[in-house]
Amino acid sequence: MGKTTAAGELTTKVLLIRHGHVEGINPWRFRGRNDLPLTQLGRAQAEAVAQRVATTWKPSAVYASPMSRALDTARAIARRFELPVRADPDLLEIDYGQWHGLTREDVVAKWPSEGDLWFNSPDQAHIPGGERLRDVHARTSRGIRNLVERHPNETIVIVAHEAINRVVLLGALELPLSHYWRFRQGPCCINELDFEGGKCIVSSINDTAHVP
Repeated sequence: MGKTTAAGELTTKVLLIRHGHVEGINPWRFRGRNDLPLTQLGRAQAEAVAQRVATTWKPSAVYASPMSRALDTARAIARRFELPVRADPDLLEIDYGQWHGLTREDVVAKWPSEGDLWFNSPDQAHIPGGERLRDVHARTSRGIRNLVERHPNETIVIVAHEAINRVVLLGALELPLSHYWRFRQGPCCINELDFEGGKCIVSSINDTAHVP
């Protein structure tokens, strides 16, 4: 359950979690919409975060990006509570367009201007054939708002992706998208957000103490 503030406002607690390890995290590649499965390490991380959630909170619903790495991480959590996992397209990872599967060096070599913008001024970058950060922000804001309104005074789990989590956290903290690279989001990290009265209080970011 969530809680009620002194002003009588209902609070929805969101446990925003990144999926477990997949190929392409190290060495790093643009993964995006490539539907990569969890590795053996990723499955172990999913079980670890599921145990952490089960011993600390009691969620009433579990949502995830429709991509398999997020769904499988979410299923590990949902099993502990005998809950279904509900896929939400607003939580899909950023569309990297022509950059999918490439390394940073590949992108900077072929698209020097846009590649440099992405790593230095990501809010201004236009990924060829992909999404802009402002578009990601628009859909994730809509998605989070809908889920919070659907679950007043409850705790919910949302399993998404590195880019999605960063954009959600920027919105929660009312920071500009230019701060995109200021957050770390490790595999199966937990971010704890309390939404109340149209505002958000961020209690923790990138908690990975439970991750093997």
